[in-house]
Amino acid sequence: MAATPAPSAVIELLKPLTWFAPMWAFACGVISSGQPASGQWPVIAAGVLLAGPLVCATSQAANDWFDRHVDAINEPNRPIPSGRIPGRWGLYLALGWTLLSLVVAAALGPWILGAALFGLVLAWIYSAPPVRLKRNGWWGNAAVALCYEGLPWFTGAAVMAAALPDRRVLLVALLYAAGAHGIMTLNDFKSVEGDRRMGLLSLPVQMGSQRAARFACLVMALPQVAVIALLVGWERYWHAGLVAALLAGQAALMVRFLENPRERAIWYNGTGTTLYVLGMLVSAFALRPLVGGV
Repeated sequence: MAATPAPSAVIELLKPLTWFAPMWAFACGVISSGQPASGQWPVIAAGVLLAGPLVCATSQAANDWFDRHVDAINEPNRPIPSGRIPGRWGLYLALGWTLLSLVVAAALGPWILGAALFGLVLAWIYSAPPVRLKRNGWWGNAAVALCYEGLPWFTGAAVMAAALPDRRVLLVALLYAAGAHGIMTLNDFKSVEGDRRMGLLSLPVQMGSQRAARFACLVMALPQVAVIALLVGWERYWHAGLVAALLAGQAALMVRFLENPRERAIWYNGTGTTLYVLGMLVSAFALRPLVGGV
């Protein structure tokens, strides 16, 4: 009988650092809804729990289980290839977190349950055969970007309104999710060799590091330009100006990143991506007075 994994190994498997993005996007959804938080804090807390430690953690556990052979090359110290998560415990944890996520989502209402179910399906087909979306960087990155940015934003707005969010909220959330496709490409630079050996067609593998880096920067920038134009059209000039300033800061950092993408992808994730998510927050505040309008 396989040994029971240590709690520290389980926590490492669930990758708490990755929870920030969906939790932040959920908070942006809450803010953009325009609904008062007073009296809603238990629901908000449950939604944050659902976005990060449950749904996102589920996706991480499933990915590590189905990626265990790739990780044996790229990251042999990860919990599963190192043996700290023995036997089939990685799969059992992914299944258990899936069920727990659905229970919490059901308690938050039908819109949230539907969003969580959609996100969990994407999480599993991203990693699991026969679909395994991550085999191709175009489809895999799109699925992760939607689950990390667009879906949590929708969930945060829907849980506050207990209804389908305003169409402007949906549009801005979708644009930031599209831009996050570029962020997902940045994450692929660290595993190019293992991906190539295992037949995973990440964009750096398909396009080469330099072209993939330029493409990632373009994909991150263009949706933000669209958001700025929308905010100007909605007469939210100060917010548009702040997002534009944050985009200008990203552009300056992109120049340095493009000089050596393989070496500086992690650096750009910690700098340029921070400015990207700050723009999300500014845009969420810009939407507040507009929700419920025409």
